[in-house]
Amino acid sequence: MSAIVFPGIGPTRFADSAQFMVSHPVARRFVAEADEVLGYSLVARCREAENAGDASEYPEPIRVAFLVSCLALAEWAVNEYELEPVAVTGASFGGTPAAVRAGALPFADALTMTAEWGRRVDDYFARSHRDIVTQSFARVDPDRLAEIRAELDERGEWNEIAGHVDREFHLLSVREDSVDWLQKRLRTAGGLPLYVMRPPMHSALFSDLREELATEVTAGVPFTDPVVPVVSDHDGSLVETADGVRDLLLDAATKAVQWPTVAKALQGMGVERVHVTGQDALWGRVEAMTETFKVVPVKPETAMRPRRRSTIA
Repeated sequence: MSAIVFPGIGPTRFADSAQFMVSHPVARRFVAEADEVLGYSLVARCREAENAGDASEYPEPIRVAFLVSCLALAEWAVNEYELEPVAVTGASFGGTPAAVRAGALPFADALTMTAEWGRRVDDYFARSHRDIVTQSFARVDPDRLAEIRAELDERGEWNEIAGHVDREFHLLSVREDSVDWLQKRLRTAGGLPLYVMRPPMHSALFSDLREELATEVTAGVPFTDPVVPVVSDHDGSLVETADGVRDLLLDAATKAVQWPTVAKALQGMGVERVHVTGQDALWGRVEAMTETFKVVPVKPETAMRPRRRSTIA
């Protein structure tokens, strides 16, 4: 049995998917609908944002393009591999394409919701919690992480887990003035500090943001019960109602990602193969996935590559 996995959005260049977006027939259909719904050329806006070096890490057209690319790749994979997935899931922002693919969220509404969601998030962090960032790091086991967090507590420095990506790969939110100390401490412990994320997400501190998104962004969106179950990236539970999917997306603001729990949930459903549909350098490559499943990366270059019809499922 198989499942479709949508990665969280990460540092990527639009140029890496531009050819897919403008020339692949499946992607072109999705892009055309996005242009109509949003009222602008998505590809042109992405190129402008990338060339301008937009101050936002993920400006609106890049967020939307990631959604479009993920869904086009999923559509291609379902047809190419003749998939009948028993579940879909997504990490963080990947929850939105997961909701669409599961049949719980119309694509047009996902487009407008993604655009407005991004604006609200940018505005929120421009005025609130401006000193909080999220540090990603690897090679630190849970016991050592607990020790480091206890030391932060002793120093009176706020910290909160934003995500467990793998057994030794974590996301920890801290005040920006704690980052230097944290990075040095991680290296002392044999860890590998990676990138610092702005804006942060997945913290109970951001309950006001969740409420704003609930009342101003998702309230009028016509969610329906999913046709295929969605596996929650927060606790591995199966989400099978419209309200459950809405809450799952909103909870991304306040709840940590628990990716190993997702892997266990999929394994418990009998999944043996996962198709990771989207540009991904992380979520499909960690041991929680690679040691549990046959991972099939589905990236723009995958769909663009001439190939024979496969029976992979």
